[in-house]
Amino acid sequence: MRRIDPAIVLLVEDDPGDQKLVKISLKRQRIANELHIVSSGEEALDFLYQRGKYNGGTPRPDLILLDLNMPGMGGKEFLRRIKKDEDLKKIPVVILTTSDSERDIIDSYHLQASGYVKKPVDLEDFKNVMKEIGEYWFVMCKLPPKEV
Repeated sequence: MRRIDPAIVLLVEDDPGDQKLVKISLKRQRIANELHIVSSGEEALDFLYQRGKYNGGTPRPDLILLDLNMPGMGGKEFLRRIKKDEDLKKIPVVILTTSDSERDIIDSYHLQASGYVKKPVDLEDFKNVMKEIGEYWFVMCKLPPKEV
């Protein structure tokens, strides 16, 4: 039950340590064949709209993993913007954050997040969460075609 096409994941995360954990976790699970990492909501929009340093072209992600708490444009504002865009709103966005605030959870789902996952503190728990995310989104779920 492996996905044939390469999975393209966009990680929007400002913390270098968390970036590294996601990268290592996905690589070990052989889930994300192509992981792109950006450090802010603004940079993520540039990636998606192929602006600035990304104007040479970027692939459309199959999944976006989004931290809520970042300097500048936070995760909620980024989510609000892409869900208003007809071309981008179909991309599943999973919130991957340290916050377990009920307000953040409610707001994220109101903004059409596809899921909300609290980042575990323990390294092994973090790896397990990434394995579950990968198996769910790239093995069990049927994602919309990129052309639609």
